[in-house]
This record gives sequence, C-alpha cells and structure tokens, in this order.
Amino acid sequence: MPFQVFGTTSSNQVATRIESCNVVFTNKVVITEAHMQQNPQLRYIGILATGTNNVDLNAAAKYGITVTHITRYGTHSVAQHTWGLILSLVTQQYRYQQAVQQGRWSASPFFCLLDYPITELAGKKLVIVGYGELGKQVAKIGEAFGMEVLLAKVPGSPQYNNKNRLPLAEAFALADIVSLHCPLVTQTRHLINDESLSWLRPHTFLINTARGDLIDEAALLQALINNRLAGAGLDVLAVEPPPVDHPLIAAELPNLLITPHCAWGSQQARQRLVTQARNHLLNFLANKPTGLVG
Repeated sequence: MPFQVFGTTSSNQVATRIESCNVVFTNKVVITEAHMQQNPQLRYIGILATGTNNVDLNAAAKYGITVTHITRYGTHSVAQHTWGLILSLVTQQYRYQQAVQQGRWSASPFFCLLDYPITELAGKKLVIVGYGELGKQVAKIGEAFGMEVLLAKVPGSPQYNNKNRLPLAEAFALADIVSLHCPLVTQTRHLINDESLSWLRPHTFLINTARGDLIDEAALLQALINNRLAGAGLDVLAVEPPPVDHPLIAAELPNLLITPHCAWGSQQARQRLVTQARNHLLNFLANKPTGLVG
C-alpha cells in the first residue's frame, strides 16, 4: 500500500492531502464532515492518540468510515510525568536548584537552605478527576506515598452516579492535590473555572496532564496570582504550541510549572503507539477491526 508522510499539516492543507486517500492517520489534525463528504473513497481514519475530539465521529458513522484510536500506550509515561510535576511542586526542587546555581547555598552560613516550604505527601488527600487507565495508575502511586485517594464525579461520565465518586465541590474542598485525567468533552470543557477553583484550599496543588481546555486558563492565572492555590503543574495548554506571549508563560510564576505536552513521549510509549496503529490497520484490512472508537 503506497503512503505519504507529512511532518506537519495546517488546516488549509488537509483537503488536498487526503484527496484520493482510502486510509488517513492523524494525531491532532482535525478531520471534519466536509473532508469526509469530499472524499467518498475514505474508508479508515486512525487517530494516533487516545483522545478523539479532532475527528467528527458522527460524520464518520454517517459515511461508513471506520475510526480507531490508540489506548494504554502511554500509561506509565504519563503517570511518571504527573508525579514528576507533583514532586517538583511539593519539594520545590526547581527553586532550590535555582538557588544552588545562583550561589545562595555556597553563601549560606548554614549547611542547608530551607527558604521554600516543603510538603510531605503522606497523609494528604489526592483527588483524581477521571478514573480511567491513567487515573488509576496515578492513584496507585499516590497510595504508595501514603496518600488517601478520593475520586471525583466527572460530568458526562458513565460513572457519574457511582456511589464511590464524590461531587466535584465536595472532593475539591478536601483536596491537597487535584490531578486531571478525564477526557475533553462538552461537559468537561473549563471544568476548572473561577467557581471550581474557589472550592480549593490555598495549599492545594492542581495538575493537568490531560487536555488543556479542561482549564479556564485566565481563571487559573488569577487564582495563582492571588494565592488562592499553592501551585499548578501543566503538561497541556488550550492552544498548542502556545503563542510566545501566552499569559501563563509570560507571568513567570514561581509556583507554576509548564511542560510542552511531553508527558506521553517516552521512547517506549511512542513505540507502543506505532505498533498499535499498525496492528489496528492490519486488522481492519483483515476484516477483524480492533481499537474502534466508542
């Protein structure tokens, strides 16, 4: 099967590049109903990620196009990155590293520096918002640190009425750390907003390694500036890549860590992704589809 690979594709290039294609793989590039309507030969769309919000799934079903996605490929990579952000925030490692590089330890009359408060995790409450594959792995590590894990209700989730899930406001009021792992759907867009941030206590840390639009970024910035929460660790933003003057980046806040959507990107996870994508396509061609969305 002949194929072409494009390193990057802008929205105005999609129509031309998928013209006459039977199979299309996409990661973040949006495939709309118009694209499908204009390409009746298109039979398969493979999403090279777990999230599916970049493909019009209703239109795909309408035109008989099979859509697959990748699952469970980055669980360990994302979980360890999540905990990297948490540990950096609660231990203030990045600020102490800066202090060492600035010569402040060398100039100290004492054997140690304790300029920034360090928080122990044992006995603290970890709130998981989205208890799927990733949420479960992050929770498992939290329990190893001696934390109490609480599960929050996620709007639109089939588990919303699960008696083991706490209402968001109740869970947030108890939280020492909140970690987001839910999908981005209509009901969860800006789940973290000015109101829900007001439920958090000032010593709480917020972590997002899921989707940027789960957070109202303007509300988060104000909460951090006004010391309404202790800090935040983000691996995702609403627009990626962000503009150079993105407010969260430009603010240069000492209690905000931002990484460039790399939590998923271990070498092992990337290989699992490629292998799974290949297998899904081969199974589709053999009339034994796997990895179907839904």
